[in-house]
Amino acid sequence: MASTASDTVRVWLVERTYSDDEQNLIILTYATTGGDRYFRKERALTSFTDARDTTAAIDADPGNLGAVDDDDLQEQYAAEARRMADVHDPDDVI
Repeated sequence: MASTASDTVRVWLVERTYSDDEQNLIILTYATTGGDRYFRKERALTSFTDARDTTAAIDADPGNLGAVDDDDLQEQYAAEARRMADVHDPDDVI
């Protein structure tokens, strides 16, 4: 059965970091505007010509979302997700 838009949760880019453990690995963290759930995506930088865009938001399967248990981090994610949602369209390349 194909997934539909109602089967997903919109999450916004809140953090982009480089992995300390792996070379050429970027970790993208997306979160809900409430900051209570997040989606983490790891991306290897294979070349300078790699054309995979990072968008302001993605629609994630709810089963792939983690819970944010730290109150300060939840507040930080919520603020950044709301800022991104206010400033960008979901498909904007960031």
